[in-house]
Amino acid sequence: MPELQMTCRQYGWGGEQVGGFLGRMQSDVLRFKPTVATTCYGMNDFRYVPFDATIGAEYKKNQTTMVKAFQAEGCRVVIGSPGIIDSVPHWVKSAAGTQQDLNLSLSRFRNIAAEVARETGSDFADTWPVMMIADQAAKKQYGPDFKVSGKDGVHPAWAGQVVMAYGFLKGLGLDGNLGSVTYDASGKSAVGEGGHEILESKDGKITIRSNRLPFSPGPGVLDKDDSLRAGMALVPFDDELNRFTFRLISPEASSYTVTWGAQSRTYTATQLETGINLAKDFEDNPLVPAMKKVWEAVAEKQEYETRQIKELVHGPEGKADREA
Repeated sequence: MPELQMTCRQYGWGGEQVGGFLGRMQSDVLRFKPTVATTCYGMNDFRYVPFDATIGAEYKKNQTTMVKAFQAEGCRVVIGSPGIIDSVPHWVKSAAGTQQDLNLSLSRFRNIAAEVARETGSDFADTWPVMMIADQAAKKQYGPDFKVSGKDGVHPAWAGQVVMAYGFLKGLGLDGNLGSVTYDASGKSAVGEGGHEILESKDGKITIRSNRLPFSPGPGVLDKDDSLRAGMALVPFDDELNRFTFRLISPEASSYTVTWGAQSRTYTATQLETGINLAKDFEDNPLVPAMKKVWEAVAEKQEYETRQIKELVHGPEGKADREA
C-alpha cells in the first residue's frame, strides 16, 4: 500500500510470551513511536497444556496491559489470535495432552484474545479458525503430510504463513483493491486507475507503468505446505486481498484472448465486462521479477531488525549505551 507511505519494523522474538515482551516493550518498541502495532501471542503463553484457567487469566491480564500501553502512546493495536498446532511439539518437555486437547486450549486462548480486543476497542486478526479450516481442507485434498502449521507442528512453512497473513490483512481492514485497467474496444483506448499509468494503447496492446503491485510470487504447486501458491489457494487471498482488475467496455466480439507477459487466456466478452483479476489468473506475470526484489529486500530488512534488537540492543553494545 504505497499510498500510505508507511514504514514498518519487526520486533518479535521467537519463543516469547506476552509477559516477556512487557519487560522490553518500552525500550525496544515504544521509543520508536509506533502508530499501528500487530501482535501475535498465545502459542507460547498457553504452555502446550490442556486449557488451564489460571494460565488463561495471566494471558488475559498481560494482553490487556500490553494493549493499554500501546494505546496510551496513541497506537492502534491489531491483536492476533494464536494459531493451531499440527502435532505435539517434542522439544517442549512439559507439554501434556493430545493434539486435539492442545488445539482446543488454543481456541480458548483465541477467545481470550478476542475478548481483550472487544474490551479495549482494538482490531482483531482471527487466525485460529482460518488456519484450522485451511488445515482440514488441505489434509482432505492432499493427505496428512500437508501441515499448515509446519512439519514440526508449530512453525508454519510458506503455505501456513500465507494463511496467517490473510488473517492479519483482514484484521487490518484492507479491501484488496490494487487498481485496475479498463480498455474501450470500440475507442481503442485504455484508462488506468489506482496506481497504474497507461503509457500507450495501440493495436490492441497496452503498455502500463505500475507503482502499486499485486502480490506476485510466481507459479507454485498446490499440494505442498512449503508453497506460497498452496497457501493462497487455501484461503480467498486473491479474491479478497489481491485484486488487480482488467475490464473491457464496448466489446465488438463474443470473446477475446488476453495476453500478459508470456501467458495468454481466453475470456468471453461478458467475463471481461465484469472484470477479471489479473493477479489471480496470470501467475507468471511481468510483475514477478519486481515482487522478487521486494521480497528479498524485506527478508534482508527483517533479518537485520531481529539481530539489531536481540543481539545489538540487548547485547554488550546496547547495554553500554542503549540510547545510541
